[in-house]
Amino acid sequence: MSTLSAAVLDPLLSTDPAGPRITYYDDATGERIELSTVTMANWAAKTANLLRDEMGAGPGTRVAVLLPAHWQTAAVLFGIWWIGAEVLLGSGSDVAADVALCTRDRLDEADDAVSGGEVAVLSLDPFGKPAADLPIGVTDYATAVRVHGDQIVPERIPGPALAGQAVAEVLEAAQNAAAAQGFTGRDRVLSTAAWDSPDELIENLLAVFAAGASLVQVANADPAAMDRRRTTEKVTRG
Repeated sequence: MSTLSAAVLDPLLSTDPAGPRITYYDDATGERIELSTVTMANWAAKTANLLRDEMGAGPGTRVAVLLPAHWQTAAVLFGIWWIGAEVLLGSGSDVAADVALCTRDRLDEADDAVSGGEVAVLSLDPFGKPAADLPIGVTDYATAVRVHGDQIVPERIPGPALAGQAVAEVLEAAQNAAAAQGFTGRDRVLSTAAWDSPDELIENLLAVFAAGASLVQVANADPAAMDRRRTTEKVTRG
């Protein structure tokens, strides 16, 4: 079995590399960012190289992801899977990880999760600004990821992909979730849903991409803006 990133992204890269794959809105800030499949894959590759080269991550490495549903989180997730490492979702003492990626406000949870392991903080700033006032020994993702290449050699023998589940199990669950929701490759899916648990991540992110659909992910949704957004973004689901 290939990595989960290859299983999900390779078909998209071959059939629709330049089309929109994830469009991210934050109605609290007015932010809108759209990534094609190629651009998202490049960000994922840079993340994978950062994890592999600077943090020693690879198959069997348990990576806690303490991040909201965000376009950068998608890049982080596919970066983890490209090197055959395992994504863990949850917080603090509930998670026993080797590496953690988090926002600044969840740094204490990340420290609890890794117990002295590697931690990288994402500012999630749309212009790539670094996170402020980080403790010594904590990696600033925005600064560190820039120097890494946007191509990756995928791990040939990946470990578990998500909360102990193998790549094949997660892929099957995503395909089943896509079928249950009726997603097709022609769909543009609008979502405000979280990715905080394995089931949520599979249903609200992976199912969309496994079907070949594209995602419009909205944070801090303004109800008054949603109908207009459905029209402007040509939404077919959600």
